[in-house]
Amino acid sequence: MPIITRSYITAAVVTTIGCSLEIISPHILYLHPKLVVKQYQIWRLITNFLYFRNMDLDFLFHMFFLSRYCKLLEENSFRGRTADFFYMLLFGATVLTTTVLVGGMIPYLSVSFANIFFLSYSLTFMMVYVWCKQNPLIHMSFFGIITFTAAYLPWVLLSLSVVLGGSLWVDLLGMIAGHAYYFLEDVYPKMTKPHHLSKTCLLNNLW
Repeated sequence: MPIITRSYITAAVVTTIGCSLEIISPHILYLHPKLVVKQYQIWRLITNFLYFRNMDLDFLFHMFFLSRYCKLLEENSFRGRTADFFYMLLFGATVLTTTVLVGGMIPYLSVSFANIFFLSYSLTFMMVYVWCKQNPLIHMSFFGIITFTAAYLPWVLLSLSVVLGGSLWVDLLGMIAGHAYYFLEDVYPKMTKPHHLSKTCLLNNLW
């Protein structure tokens, strides 16, 4: 397992187990803007991405997706570019944190965003989204029942999360961060190249 993937998974597992055993308190880990700004608890900007709540089936499910798609990205799309992969995670974490902070100040959204204390699930969803955008034609199977291409995987996972009672915004935040990175990294450079592309091609690349 490559170094960034291994390091992140190890930190996430240790943090989650530590909280489950009550060695670490989640209250010192969650994202709290006022404590970050006024009391300089800067570590919250990092630790809120490491805690995956309870050690249950949902935790194992997210660890599977994290280890699979984080590893696929680092070994394939970012092969030999460890620093660029770290930058992608840093970019995603920054977009997620900024979106939550800004969303918390917008009427009608503030209530939903006020309940988001940990962004670990959103960062995992971002990695899944980026991999799917870079490999849209790979065929996948959902529990051996439904077959679809990777381009639809984020929407399948989003629908499953809603059906199981999960937060819609947690996954949507991951999609927003993932699309922002994909657009700036893969789409925008092609749009600015001096070769001629039709409007249809540009729209296809964008979406």
